[in-house]
Amino acid sequence: MTPEVAVIIGLSVATLVLLLVAFFATTRQDREAGESGRSGETPLPSVEAERPPARPSAGHVGIDYPDPRTIKVGDTIECQGVRSRVLGALYLSWQGSQWTEYLLDDGTRRYQWLSIQMRAGLAAGDSPHLEVLLWTPVPTEGMIPAKATLSVEGVDFFPVDRGTAAFRGEGVTSMPERGLLDFADYRAADGRLLSFDRLQGKRWSASHAQPLAPGTIRIEKKKGG
Repeated sequence: MTPEVAVIIGLSVATLVLLLVAFFATTRQDREAGESGRSGETPLPSVEAERPPARPSAGHVGIDYPDPRTIKVGDTIECQGVRSRVLGALYLSWQGSQWTEYLLDDGTRRYQWLSIQMRAGLAAGDSPHLEVLLWTPVPTEGMIPAKATLSVEGVDFFPVDRGTAAFRGEGVTSMPERGLLDFADYRAADGRLLSFDRLQGKRWSASHAQPLAPGTIRIEKKKGG
């Protein structure tokens, strides 16, 4: 082998070695760059992360707040920032359902009724819930509850329940001690409630209802109660 040929072969081998070293170095850098890029990416949300946060507990009647069913005639209650004295109560029953209505006096001659009733769940398997409604009288102008839709102040109310409930009175209620009360309940599409009631043989009166959360009512028991 001549010296010239040996030099050429040596240069070729050296060039091949340099190319291989450059190839492996580039491959390693690409792999490390790829691994670095994945570690810096925002991780995909897990199934647990996609779940909505659990809603806070609504509390338990009688444990986290007073049970409105323990209200008695003579107590003072506070709801919506207004203190009212409980003048009287009506205990009503109709077709196996029972509820209580309390007559409230806030000291301004504006009387309201507070109704308390345990309701079944809206769907099968739902737990019963305590329904608390604050009723305010509304002028009826001789309106008679019909079995069809009623329009009051531009709002359509659809019939829900209608019947005659037996009641027993306690305290001041402007009602007999015992009797029968005709009623007709209506509900609007937005959930508002309208109710007509009358002593049998008397004129109809009407009220609209505002739902209250049981925990928003504070109860001050009467002294000695």
